[in-house]
Amino acid sequence: MGSHSEEKNSRISKVLTFENPELVSRLCGEQNAHLHLLEKKIGLSIHVRGNQFTLQGGDWEVELAEKILNQLHELLESDHPIFLNDIEYAIRILSGNQSANLKKIFIDKVYISSNKKVITPKTINQKDYIDSIRKFDIVIGIGPAGTGKTYLAMAMAVSALVNKEVNRVVLARPAVEAGEHLGFLPGDLYEKVNPYLRPLYDALHDMMTFEEASRLIQKGVIEVAPLAFMRGRTLNDSFVILDEAQNATTEQMKMFLTRLGFSSKTVITGDVTQTDLPEGKMSGLIEAREILEGIKGIRFVFFSRDDVVRHPLVQEIIDAYEKMEQKKGNKTLTNT
Repeated sequence: MGSHSEEKNSRISKVLTFENPELVSRLCGEQNAHLHLLEKKIGLSIHVRGNQFTLQGGDWEVELAEKILNQLHELLESDHPIFLNDIEYAIRILSGNQSANLKKIFIDKVYISSNKKVITPKTINQKDYIDSIRKFDIVIGIGPAGTGKTYLAMAMAVSALVNKEVNRVVLARPAVEAGEHLGFLPGDLYEKVNPYLRPLYDALHDMMTFEEASRLIQKGVIEVAPLAFMRGRTLNDSFVILDEAQNATTEQMKMFLTRLGFSSKTVITGDVTQTDLPEGKMSGLIEAREILEGIKGIRFVFFSRDDVVRHPLVQEIIDAYEKMEQKKGNKTLTNT
């Protein structure tokens, strides 16, 4: 592959040449959709003629686009498919860290779901997260909605179960508005807590067939339960996930953390900006962050808006709310 560049009106022009016409076609995307997205998001122009790509724009923009195209081409050479969303993720990753390696991130297969969907990390923090889950027995993922905290933890749990690394998977959530006392009849209990556990079922059914998930739940191999059900138990040979942990109280968090038995892993996820606890109640997740951060064997992974892997508008929504919170904070400071 060769390249040359020249200065012109503070803009540069660079030519990239790729040998394989089939890979060039896949790199461009249907009707050059991948290239159009690169042009729009980075702010440069890309012209293709045969197997040659001419990049024109500012120095930084051309350099970034060159790195993205080279690394995506490398992924295609490894037989890894490229989708439009991957272009978004590649731009986000390499614009934040131009020394990042897309291949190391995208090719890490966490799990292949029942519908042949390959679940892989899409950001540097997501890659760090799954590597941490492999290495540490307790991992705490903190960050905004849509960053893959729960989904990737679920994929790791199902993968561990399928590979017989654990004997069961336990998925727990605080049922805040349901009271967490849970002292009612089973029918009432199910009706009250099921809406809080629904997102965990949804993620589970995205990874295995409904029939397979139902069979494993009936056998107790996979358990989806309110956090209060963890009390008094010791969980050996298990992969345990506590989701929405910002809604756990200090007492509940301590109770949950001390359930960990032999040959088990625990992943705790939450967004410390979204607590639904009653006013005056301290979030167990916020407190755990202060108490546990120095302990060996416990790993914290922090996600940001740059790790959001939902619709691109989700990032903008998070930004808008953060700006509003900052304005509120500034007004409070001004009025005191």
